[in-house]
Amino acid sequence: MRAIDRWAITKQGVPSLDLMERAGEGVAQALERIVPDGPVCIVCGKGNNGGDGLVVARLLRHAGRAVSVLLSAPAQELAGDAAANLARLPGEAPLSFPAGASMLAEAAVIVDALLGTGFAGEPRGTVAEAIAAIGAARAPVVSVDVPSGVDASTGEVAGAAVQATVTVTFHAAKPGLWITPGKACAGDVHRIDIGIPRGAPIDAALGLIEPTVSRQLPRRAAGSTKFSSGHVVVAGGSPDLSGAPRMAALASARAGAGYVTACLPASLRSALAATLLEVMTRPVPDSGGNLEAEGVPVVLQALDRGGALALGPGIGRTPGAVAFARELGRRAPVAMVLDADGLNAHAGALEDLAGRDAPTILTPHAGELGRLLSCDSEEVERHRLQSVRTAAARAQAVVVLKGDDTLVAEPSGRVAVSRGDSPALATAGTGDVLSGVLAALLAQGLEAFTAACAGVWLHAEAGRLAARVQGSAEGVIASDVIAALPGARGASQC
Repeated sequence: MRAIDRWAITKQGVPSLDLMERAGEGVAQALERIVPDGPVCIVCGKGNNGGDGLVVARLLRHAGRAVSVLLSAPAQELAGDAAANLARLPGEAPLSFPAGASMLAEAAVIVDALLGTGFAGEPRGTVAEAIAAIGAARAPVVSVDVPSGVDASTGEVAGAAVQATVTVTFHAAKPGLWITPGKACAGDVHRIDIGIPRGAPIDAALGLIEPTVSRQLPRRAAGSTKFSSGHVVVAGGSPDLSGAPRMAALASARAGAGYVTACLPASLRSALAATLLEVMTRPVPDSGGNLEAEGVPVVLQALDRGGALALGPGIGRTPGAVAFARELGRRAPVAMVLDADGLNAHAGALEDLAGRDAPTILTPHAGELGRLLSCDSEEVERHRLQSVRTAAARAQAVVVLKGDDTLVAEPSGRVAVSRGDSPALATAGTGDVLSGVLAALLAQGLEAFTAACAGVWLHAEAGRLAARVQGSAEGVIASDVIAALPGARGASQC
């Protein structure tokens, strides 16, 4: 955005004051919709974000609102466009913070215009105190472009941060508004146009997964067969986790794979086969229901037809299962989705996956990614973007870091971010469903990054549809999400 601003101003001749004016207009309009009456307190920093806040103050005063303005720095420290808008401010002069802090308690709504997209690190001094005071005031908060304290480029929050009710962001969504923990600070995000011309020569390495990704989902032709529609092999299962490979296999079928083979521990196969009427099953030698490395040739034989492998659902963490996952992951000649304990089997050995010739997608949650990177899950959650990029580079694989803000990274550093908003997926088994969906898309010929983005979107959309069918997100179970996959996919074709 900083580069786009420079391009608009220097190459397209758009006055920077005009951009600031339109930004302030958008924030003022959003505030009037949210809280149409009552006193407003606007807390401004000394940079351009504060300048936006001063425009809001002027426009609201012209509209007859009672507006108080607090500055986190002496007025004489404001420069450029911010200083110009301070000079334009009618009525009562701004108060300094903390001298005017009592105004926050009297406000019906607060505007946070302290820190903008140029901020990184931890707020300090008066700015940190102002952020804390905004939080203590308990009034609705409208943040200008990004909540103060949130790194707009990464979503990281190193110290105090504003918890916004609404964030009004300009021209394009900022990564920090969609990536946790910044996402949790942003509230409802409203993106507004501020008059930047089209055609900015910017090639972003990070963006949102939009519903238009559904256009990439493979379609069956009139002459398609079960084999040309994609073959998926699911390898997994153990005595305590027998449902996981079943869900992955059924999800693959519902996501479009024409032929699915479930390679299961021999001692569990009969019981599972009775519930997998549309799926082929193969017995794999086991020890007490747990897979062993000796079973790898059976799975490799099943892969003779090609397609894709979903490795890991329900295999457990016995030494034999770890050896099975590592050897099969190394030797499998087809595209592979590695999930669950298939990931845990590679803890401390992430680079082993870089030697694979075929495409690989990893689907960890924060705990699993922490084990892969030899750090704790809290570290991953603090630095989600950095962590997923590191893992993708080290594994030379596409990595899907699951969460409401699911991140899809490829080794080059390109990242796609899911908007989330599918709380129905917060239930056991939906990770196995995602593995099956991704394997189906790989088997149907999609490139790994595209398959991951389209699969994450389809999975989230199925979760939303399942919630509507069941009447609430809380009543959804993983099998409901599987059942909703065709409907979610079909809706995308309308």
